[in-house]
Amino acid sequence: MPTQSAPAQPSSIWQHAAWPALTFDAPTLAPSLDLARLAQGKLLGLLDAIGLGQAQEVRRELWVQEALATAAIEGQQLNLESVRSSVAHRLGLADAPGHDRDVEGLVLVMQDAVDNCQTTLDLDRLCRWQSALFPGGTSGLTRIAVGRLRDHADAMQIVSGPLGREVVHYTAPPSSQVPIEMHKFLDWFEATRPCAGTTASLHGIARAAVAHLWFESIHPFEDGNGRLGRAVVDMALAQDLQAQDLSAAAGQMRVFGMARQMLKNRAAYYDALNLAQRKPTLLTDGSGVNITAWVQWFVLALIQACAMSSGVVRQAVDKAAFRLQAAQCNLNLRQHKVINRLLEAGNTELGGGFLGGMTTEKYAKITGASKPTATRDLTDLLAKGLLQVQGVGKATRYAVNVPGWHQPTTPQP
Repeated sequence: MPTQSAPAQPSSIWQHAAWPALTFDAPTLAPSLDLARLAQGKLLGLLDAIGLGQAQEVRRELWVQEALATAAIEGQQLNLESVRSSVAHRLGLADAPGHDRDVEGLVLVMQDAVDNCQTTLDLDRLCRWQSALFPGGTSGLTRIAVGRLRDHADAMQIVSGPLGREVVHYTAPPSSQVPIEMHKFLDWFEATRPCAGTTASLHGIARAAVAHLWFESIHPFEDGNGRLGRAVVDMALAQDLQAQDLSAAAGQMRVFGMARQMLKNRAAYYDALNLAQRKPTLLTDGSGVNITAWVQWFVLALIQACAMSSGVVRQAVDKAAFRLQAAQCNLNLRQHKVINRLLEAGNTELGGGFLGGMTTEKYAKITGASKPTATRDLTDLLAKGLLQVQGVGKATRYAVNVPGWHQPTTPQP
């Protein structure tokens, strides 16, 4: 008698009978969720403390960084000035929007997700978001389905590696199954929306983690799923803040910096998603899929993101104090220009810093001054305590002397 082969084990999270009942161990996550809530509060408190004008500038810069990061995770490099122009327009700091349609579309999606977070997230809205990401109907040079769910017969796979040696990380549900999967997801997202004055059945931060994994596991569109999935995270976190009667803070949600943190730890982000999607753990009674490990990764990433954003806020305060000090030192226009360049380069601990440090040659090139004039200007800035110096002779490097800042003052190889 022929031997019957054992049934194939599900290789993707959506193939399990318990899908999409995603669950986690709340007691295990409670300490991390409390720390995340504390980190959010500290960051929002810092923004409140620095004054409206300065806080607006910080929010703009953090939104710019979020837009650049969420695109960079997908390998898309946006023009920095185009992003700054578009964000400034959305914040009312500039009259006209930018001219880069790809940038405008992404920034508009990010704005809608947060500013209109209480408007129902339905399929039409998601399709309009996806259309905004691809205004020309193409991804690179490839034409894609825009403004509608994917409908191709080929498997939707997440792959990496060179052509011919691709590694398949995950296979999403077939296109024919996507409409019903999205119906379930959107119904859940609306049913679990936190409301002010009521006790939520699901912690708002954990809900954002569940939503991201669920959306990415469906992978409903031909392209843009990562950026849209992170917009869903933004929306969920903004809804969570509003439910805590922090209505004014909800518009500041982008300052949490989840996309920047995901980009910074992109390999760990992908690994955590892939582990949850490819090797899910079922509850002992088979009634649900245990995603505690994924939610824990997400919550810890949010804590780290808030800490990084808090550093950016403090850096803004440092810059303002230093500019006030410099304003009292009777600097010439050349010195003001270089000091501003060094301040804008920022603190290396936050990913900034003037590469290689300032030199006499760089000073002369930036200002158009002769080398003797550059040397006199730098010596004067050093004497006034506005610069610090390292090295001697040709190895001399200068950095802005902001207390607590770390900057590269050694030559780069």
